[in-house]
Amino acid sequence: MSLQKLGLSLLALGAIAVLIGGAANAQNLDQGKSVTKLFADSCATCHRSARGLAKGRFSPTLFLFLQKHYTSSSGSAWALTSYLESVDTPQRGQSRVATAKPPATSMRSPMSVLGR
Repeated sequence: MSLQKLGLSLLALGAIAVLIGGAANAQNLDQGKSVTKLFADSCATCHRSARGLAKGRFSPTLFLFLQKHYTSSSGSAWALTSYLESVDTPQRGQSRVATAKPPATSMRSPMSVLGR
């Protein structure tokens, strides 16, 4: 083998070693962020408020969507899922059913019937 071929072979091996050894490590870009910061960084560009974004969706479905499109880790996706579900409540604090008055009845109490 000539000296030139040996040099080219060593150069090729060195380039391969640099490419393999210098592979980028995955980073969790969301690490250490609060859920409100996650929302601000990932969602607030398109959504003014977190309220109503969960819209009664199943947690796993919302989690998978957020993990695939908006977060860099499964932990961040679960945290954001929990946050969106926690703010997905009626604005006035109670549902219409809870605030409805019970129907008026014209039935007499048992005591009034027995006292006759």
